[in-house]
Amino acid sequence: MDSPRANLTAPVRSLGEGTLEFVRAWGRASIFFARGFWAILATRPQPLKFLFHLHFIGAKSLFVILLTGLFTGMVLGLQGYYALAQVGSEDRIGTIVSLSLIRELGPVLAAIMVTARAGSAMAAEIGIMRISEQIDALKTMNIDPVRFLFTPRLLASILAFPLLTAIFDMVGILGGCLTGSVLMGDNSSKYFYAVEYSTGMDDVLGGFYKALVFGAVVSTICCFQGFYVHLRKDGFGAKGVSSATTSAVVLTCVMILVADYILTSFLM
Repeated sequence: MDSPRANLTAPVRSLGEGTLEFVRAWGRASIFFARGFWAILATRPQPLKFLFHLHFIGAKSLFVILLTGLFTGMVLGLQGYYALAQVGSEDRIGTIVSLSLIRELGPVLAAIMVTARAGSAMAAEIGIMRISEQIDALKTMNIDPVRFLFTPRLLASILAFPLLTAIFDMVGILGGCLTGSVLMGDNSSKYFYAVEYSTGMDDVLGGFYKALVFGAVVSTICCFQGFYVHLRKDGFGAKGVSSATTSAVVLTCVMILVADYILTSFLM
């Protein structure tokens, strides 16, 4: 039977244990990222594995990026038209759509879509390799599993995310023109003039900087969750992989929004 003093200190002890576990997890993730990034610079490249993951993360995500970008732009164009029509500024709809997409929605939504499609797959694949002892087999053969499994995915994500973001932005701007200009009977030339006049290179580069960071965040968190699935306390085996995949997607989406706020604060 627990003593009254132990019952009083239990919440403090739980808080301390949770804090230490949080610090250990983020420290382990930071070292994991540093090892993977250093391998890009200091070791021999793996071109075939890199191209495979670039195709998986980039090309195979193209359809969902096109679809999401199109309807995001269409919604922005429709909502923006009715909002600006109340103050007689319908000719500024191109400004609203382009800046909203290029600065914020393009990088964020593209990253979240790729997380749902490719990030979850990365976490599950590496998690299965961990529980089936394939990662231990790599260590036995004196192959660095971080360099072999994580580095090609990290490099592919860093390169693919800005390209997918650019495609998302272009399709979204066209979708905004379709609903905010063409379907409303307005002149589309005024729409594209507003896009060209209001969008600067700083806006485009800011969106690309965010995409680069999001690529690193997505690949790091998803691969980390799968790589260390054996350390989870909420399940093992198939259940652990399921929990790790769910945690990877949720945590990555949250960190994308957090990173977006931090980057926006510096880029504004």
